[in-house]
Amino acid sequence: MIFLYNIFGIVFLILSPFIILIRIISGKEDKNRFLEKYSLNIKNNNIQTIWFHGASVGEIMTILPIIKKFEDNKKIKKILLTSSTTSSASIIKRQNFKKTTHNYYPFDIGFICDNFLKKWKPKIAIFVDSEIWPNMYERLYSKKIPIILINGRITKKSFERWSKIPSFANNIFSKVSIALPQNKKTIDYLNRLGVKKIKFIGNLKYFKNDKSISKANIKKYFKNKLVFCAASTHYNEEIIIARLHLDLKQKFKNLITIIIPRHINRSEDIIKDLKNLKLKVIKRSNGLKRSNDCDVLIVDTYGEMSNFLELSNLAFIGGSIINHGGQNPLEAVRMGNYVMHGRKIENFKEIYKELKNYEISSQVKNISEMKQVFVRKYNYKKSKNKIKRIDDLGRRIFKENIKVIQNYL
Repeated sequence: MIFLYNIFGIVFLILSPFIILIRIISGKEDKNRFLEKYSLNIKNNNIQTIWFHGASVGEIMTILPIIKKFEDNKKIKKILLTSSTTSSASIIKRQNFKKTTHNYYPFDIGFICDNFLKKWKPKIAIFVDSEIWPNMYERLYSKKIPIILINGRITKKSFERWSKIPSFANNIFSKVSIALPQNKKTIDYLNRLGVKKIKFIGNLKYFKNDKSISKANIKKYFKNKLVFCAASTHYNEEIIIARLHLDLKQKFKNLITIIIPRHINRSEDIIKDLKNLKLKVIKRSNGLKRSNDCDVLIVDTYGEMSNFLELSNLAFIGGSIINHGGQNPLEAVRMGNYVMHGRKIENFKEIYKELKNYEISSQVKNISEMKQVFVRKYNYKKSKNKIKRIDDLGRRIFKENIKVIQNYL
């Protein structure tokens, strides 16, 4: 199976210049840095490095507190942080790290992985969430570099795919030095896929990140407005939120809805759809102005979700009406929001169960139920005790993750 995987890799490598070009044109690739994905345009590093890898914004945001902790550790001289998307690169750029360097993750092709490891010389490799790369794992294992899967997550669909190639899966997963799964279902999946050492600590996303990355004062632009946030929305969910807005506007004349799409490259399409519903729409990237002449604000910038969630006390969390599995609701809760969501929340089932126990979330299946929740909860006041319990849990999980990583340094 590894032979077939590598054949596909070579075919991809041949086609990759055309794929990269298309991605540059569409704004999904950095034209000045795409060579990093070939392990080119990288200076040789002479210091042993602590390496973290997260695919995109969500994974990077999860581990930023750990990296900041290690930045303060005088024994650690160099940290490498890799990701695969320009959006995550822009978030990292704003952190002003002193020891940490960002590099785009290389293509998972044998000689490219070899070159990457030769140049960076990682002492330990820490992969976030569900980042499983056969060739990179093989090279790391052969060089006796520990592989940690942190905040690991294997979905049912992913497990079923790996289960179709059991010997190949076992060969890859058995190379993981230790896995720290984020939920109990993943423990079972990792066991069955061949991970030998598993320690369940909990979901690192319970740990509270900085309140916001942006320092902008935006509250003044929404004075005397009733703000409703729809965060991490996916395709078709914005139309549902727009129709909910039209319905609610009949009762709440000062309502403004803020939509924060999961993928901001869809913003123009969202605006077009909303304007077809005769809604007045503005984009965050065009700058904020007084919201008297606006129905919906589309947040098409990165790193500002907390700023806008702080304006509301009721939020819809996307990826839960469509068949995606839901998005993380914890940021909305910490910013003081009661959360409503659809029924497709497999990715964060345990977190939503916790929120339901705290009575700070509701499941909805249509616009009518959304409206009922809104009318009941639009003046919701967060419970400081409940938020404290979440934060205490997050701090414990954070400390345990740090402890495990340090044991391998």
